[in-house]
Amino acid sequence: MDRRELAHFLRSRRERITPADAGLPAGVRRRTPGLRREEAARLAHISTEYYTRLEQARGPRPSREVLAGLARALRLTDAEREHLHHLAGEPAAPPRGPSREVRPSILDLIQRLPSAAATVISAGFEVLAWNDLAAALMEDFSAVPRRERNLVRRVFLGPHLYGVSDAAEFARSAAYRLRATVARYPGDPELAELVRDLRAGSAHFRELWASHEVAAEPTLRKTFQHPMVGPVTVNCDVLDIADRDQRLVVYTAVPGSPSEEALRLLAVIGTQRLDVAG
Repeated sequence: MDRRELAHFLRSRRERITPADAGLPAGVRRRTPGLRREEAARLAHISTEYYTRLEQARGPRPSREVLAGLARALRLTDAEREHLHHLAGEPAAPPRGPSREVRPSILDLIQRLPSAAATVISAGFEVLAWNDLAAALMEDFSAVPRRERNLVRRVFLGPHLYGVSDAAEFARSAAYRLRATVARYPGDPELAELVRDLRAGSAHFRELWASHEVAAEPTLRKTFQHPMVGPVTVNCDVLDIADRDQRLVVYTAVPGSPSEEALRLLAVIGTQRLDVAG
């Protein structure tokens, strides 16, 4: 435990937070910037005396529970939370489950790809974010329950996987990747439930799961059988978002191809049905 560095770090994080940031009244007289020590202690659910001793580099080593309270009270980022644990000499516990929070910059990026269909997928194969063209190519994800936005559940249990040409390859790859994900997040109840459902409902999944494989070759091209514009063949590029354990999946068509024209048409019609009069 580096008491001196921990004290400096806590003080610097406390002083950058305004009372308004923490939902507290500003009051009339504040001699120091940011929160008062007693306010930070109250938000962290510890005593003011204990918090003061930490900032004075004379407190005992805080537990993980105390560190979690401090991280929450001081609104620490993931990097700052990890640094706090290192300073306290208490390694951070691994995250319980895959992150479902997509960075705003990634959300902005996928909207800046008007000629590409783009999605963000969690480590548990949940579609977390998408742009308009992805919704038009696959489905309006905002209109279906979260449970039905899980791609591995769809490929093994239905109802369908958007008519993709590589459904069998995707199923194999998803099962292998899911086993690796479960190993990274052994305490996540949602992943445990997902695996139970898949093993109970799919003999094919049980067979793949029993192989204990954890990796598969990527799919570089696939074809979607779209009910309105017909087959759409796209290149499939997957970019890792390492700090969130997520993947950005981008589908693009070859320039000048019929599939590019189909994507352009989908960009115009969006998720509306062509067979319904407007």
